[in-house]
Amino acid sequence: MTTRSAPDRLLSVLGAFDHEHPALSLTDISRRAGLTLTTTHRLVAALTDWGALERDEAGVYHVGLRLWEVAALAPRGLALRQIALPYLEDLYEATHENVQLAVRDGDEVVYIEWLSARSAVGVHIRIGARWPLHATGVGLALLAHSDPALQQKYCEGPLAAFTPHTITDPARLRRILAEVRRTGVAVSSRQVTDDAVSVAAPVRGPGGAVTAAVSVVVPIAHAQVPVLVPAVRLAARGISRALGWRPEQEI
Repeated sequence: MTTRSAPDRLLSVLGAFDHEHPALSLTDISRRAGLTLTTTHRLVAALTDWGALERDEAGVYHVGLRLWEVAALAPRGLALRQIALPYLEDLYEATHENVQLAVRDGDEVVYIEWLSARSAVGVHIRIGARWPLHATGVGLALLAHSDPALQQKYCEGPLAAFTPHTITDPARLRRILAEVRRTGVAVSSRQVTDDAVSVAAPVRGPGGAVTAAVSVVVPIAHAQVPVLVPAVRLAARGISRALGWRPEQEI
């Protein structure tokens, strides 16, 4: 049996926590991390002392604020959110629908900001949520502007389906990605839920490379995509300029 390294064991303890499991007992952490109870106890104690984990009065562990402090230093995290927020708020005021900001992490899109009204269409999104790139508007915008080798590998892999409208055909996905690059906007209709359509546009960094994507998600029943496209593009361009991008740098 392969011996797991100390960093691997430490990360497995942190990896035991997710959106479905935000609070865990020591036994739960041991089971989900695949570690002995003794090893788990030692690692959890060290992480708690450092502030990465917190223990409540019932003896249950939660992710600690120290991790939030460290995560805030990520250039694609809190810093990007702070720069983008005024433009996201403008887009929200123009639509009063779900407005999202996301980045790519491997083969997934990770949502780092989300604005929504109580009357907006329901979405399976929260900050930190992950979805496959092909199934969302922001994911398509990010995938279309990623490295060609990554695109090729992604299209060849299994494409998970969430509704009958989810893109599962590699040839169709390639055509859609080409269209996203041509138009500068991605439209994802009923891919995650049957009642919503997403319009997304890429956000560029100082050198012109796409670093994030912004989108608005509206009910399919009264979606006016041609009206939404200019608003989403304007928000994406505003964020890009705030990040230091200039039109002449576009690649």
